[in-house]
Amino acid sequence: MGIFSKPRLRNVARREDSPEGLWDKCPECAAMIHTLELQQNLQVCPHCGHHFLVAARARIEMLADPGSFEEIDAGLVSANPLGFQGYAEKIGILREKTGLNDAVVAGRLTLGGHRAMIAVMDFKFFAGSMGSVVGEKITRAIEMAIAEKRGMIIVSASSGARMQEGMLSLMQMAKTCGALARLSEAKLPYISLLTHPTTGGVTAAFATLGDVNLAEPKCMIGFAGPRVVMETTHQNLPPGFQTAEFMREHGLVDAIVPRSQLRERLESLLGFMMPQ
Repeated sequence: MGIFSKPRLRNVARREDSPEGLWDKCPECAAMIHTLELQQNLQVCPHCGHHFLVAARARIEMLADPGSFEEIDAGLVSANPLGFQGYAEKIGILREKTGLNDAVVAGRLTLGGHRAMIAVMDFKFFAGSMGSVVGEKITRAIEMAIAEKRGMIIVSASSGARMQEGMLSLMQMAKTCGALARLSEAKLPYISLLTHPTTGGVTAAFATLGDVNLAEPKCMIGFAGPRVVMETTHQNLPPGFQTAEFMREHGLVDAIVPRSQLRERLESLLGFMMPQ
């Protein structure tokens, strides 16, 4: 090795005395990536293209025209209808930790000048599970899109229905789907973006009902987990089962769009699909 040569960053072990939170390890290629570099690259590994999870507000900042986002219904908070032990305390901890009141952020924006409503799920809040607040905020956003003649964009990242709210969480599947039916009757576009992971009741409801269904590369999309499917069907699963690429091959997803191209693709679709 020459005296001016340096080892690649991925081969450098993090010093024990280095500050916490400055480096992230890519789960795909094991590269060590500085958080600033990861942020500048839209939370995508610069070495292998692995797409890290993105917080809801950060996602909106990536997509919205500067200064155009107006949040709605930010103050809605889940109740504890079943008296589920520890549920209220868990919600309180997550609110403090994430700065969110629940697992979705919704509001108005413009994207390339096109008026739209957006609802973005945040997996870091209760694994993106859909309770009554998530369903209500998404439904209200859809209703506002109809009233103001805007397109609708929903970004899904969820473990499914929130069991701590019982039947109320399952009711959100029908409620959101009903609102989307009215959006379709109003001849307004709905674009769904599935990100890692999108599972359970969210997959069975609004996530797969888009006029156009997009997905990020290699994200997990499914209803039940692979082990549950295998135990139920007693069959071996095909290679790549429940990946975005598998879903595109079988018609559930229309296109896989890398994060760096997502804003441009959404802008183009809204331009084609919004009524003139």
